[in-house]
Amino acid sequence: MAEPESPEQKPDPTANRWWIDKDRKKAQATVQPTPPAIAGAKFFRAGLGFAQEPARDRLTDNNLKIVRQAAAPEGEWVYVKLNDPSFSERERERIVREVALPPYARGVVVDCGRSLRLLVTGTPIGERLLDLTLGDAPSFDCWIRDEWVRETVFKDNNFAIRAFKRLMPEYLSPEAIRLSEEIAARA
Repeated sequence: MAEPESPEQKPDPTANRWWIDKDRKKAQATVQPTPPAIAGAKFFRAGLGFAQEPARDRLTDNNLKIVRQAAAPEGEWVYVKLNDPSFSERERERIVREVALPPYARGVVVDCGRSLRLLVTGTPIGERLLDLTLGDAPSFDCWIRDEWVRETVFKDNNFAIRAFKRLMPEYLSPEAIRLSEEIAARA
């Protein structure tokens, strides 16, 4: 009778089988569990180190440069094209017709390709600056003496245009400016 072999003496039945992963147990033992991912971590990492205030200042300066270089007369629009391809000419003309400038305002239509910006100021140029951006995410921004005083986001371009027509006199009319200065003098 033959004596049974000890486990140490048995040959490995998988030794010649390349398709069997012999190191799986070793690999599983060394894998460290990863901590749960923080939602939005990659998104926020993209903004690390972004200096929002200098960027805002540069944007304000850029708007002011565009308005000054365009030299729009009071009550009129001037067109400035920044990008190719252009914003729809038909749509741009419709918007300019719909947003009639009051006699105390001057405006620049800035064609950015996929979006259209309406920059409106009064006299003195740049002291009060209104910026309506139309496109995928319509928004309104207002600066008074280089201070950002208002931002509004709209659900669509038509709603933004209707609101902008109400906002122009609120910030640029001589009565609104006089009232604002009276309030500032009392504070």
